[in-house]
Amino acid sequence: MAETTEDSSSRTAAVRDLESEFGELITRFQRVISEIANRVSPGLLPGAYKVFTTIARRDGVTLSSLSDLLMMDKGQLSRTIRELESLGLISRSPDPADGRSSLLAPTPEGLARLEAARAPQQGLLLDAIVDWPLDDIHALTRLLRALGESVTRR
Repeated sequence: MAETTEDSSSRTAAVRDLESEFGELITRFQRVISEIANRVSPGLLPGAYKVFTTIARRDGVTLSSLSDLLMMDKGQLSRTIRELESLGLISRSPDPADGRSSLLAPTPEGLARLEAARAPQQGLLLDAIVDWPLDDIHALTRLLRALGESVTRR
């Protein structure tokens, strides 16, 4: 069945509302991320924090795969990696699969600082949806995953 002009207008308005809500949510989360990054290391920028947390979620990752994963320029990423190393948050070790490459991993100090920095907001999302039915939480998770997959397929 073809979509009418009225349906199309309603869909467009609904998508604009959704974009607006995502924008507000992103702004709020950026503020939280900035606060956490600053607690990890005063002055640490959110972008460097994102690189650090991505490394922390993986068990050894190469600069090249990290660059692909984060869709970042390798030069910019190299500067960020050096900053994280100088702060004692990450370390490099030889990649056994490729002697020309290094594996990046969080240091024990880096993980401890990350855990301490996250602690004040640990329950933020849990508290925000404490009254939601579990089915709604699962539905939102499923819908966000589907949206993310749809966007990345294009």
